[in-house]
Amino acid sequence: MGRLDGKVIVVTGAGAGFGRGIVKKLTAEGAKVIAVDIHQANVEETASAAPQGSCVAHANDVTLESSWRDILEASLKNFGKIDVVVNCAGVVHIAAPSTEVPEDQFDLMFKVNVKPIYLSTKVIVPYWKEQKLAGSFINMSSISEPRPRPFVVWYAASKGAVTVATRGLAAEYAADNIRYNCIRPAVGETAMLAKVVGGTDSPEARKKILGTIPLGRVCQPEDVANMVTFLASDEANYLTGGAYNVDGGRDVS
Repeated sequence: MGRLDGKVIVVTGAGAGFGRGIVKKLTAEGAKVIAVDIHQANVEETASAAPQGSCVAHANDVTLESSWRDILEASLKNFGKIDVVVNCAGVVHIAAPSTEVPEDQFDLMFKVNVKPIYLSTKVIVPYWKEQKLAGSFINMSSISEPRPRPFVVWYAASKGAVTVATRGLAAEYAADNIRYNCIRPAVGETAMLAKVVGGTDSPEARKKILGTIPLGRVCQPEDVANMVTFLASDEANYLTGGAYNVDGGRDVS
């Protein structure tokens, strides 16, 4: 028996990085997953690695309301319901002085990191309320939100919006038994790492980052996936409005 047997979970940003790690863990724990990513080949690769019948690849753009209506339809068609939404899709700008970050990178971060929380709420919450179902959102914030650092300020600002939205929505929909929580990882072993360190991943750049993390390593996809699994499980059914650090101690360093 898996911890998530019977759960149907939507995971965005599922084509790589944290999202792919989350899908791997959730399906291993018995969940049925709709894996969503804008890159079709990547998300199909994620789904193909999952246990047979446990994961459906869904290529779509989560910054569009029509995409979320497609995601809801796909979930109902394939698995009959949705229990949990994991908003994991995200982007970061290349670390740079805050006056030099291009406007298009700024706009893209808020479009990808924040807007899907608004859209998923707009589409999925009415479905849960109409069906009188409990539901849960797990949103991906960042430890850069409570601990912002120079040169990635605008990224941290977008993640601040994620945390604030999560906490406010948790208060708004608690009476409907719809829960919202978010996770604040440290810099991860993903394609985003190179941008965080200024554009090039190198031993010297990693050494500087690791000096800010007491446990001495970057966050792995399985670290985040373990926390997602807990928050998606019935063990967490009294938790809402939380922001949970998965940061190797960075917040206390």
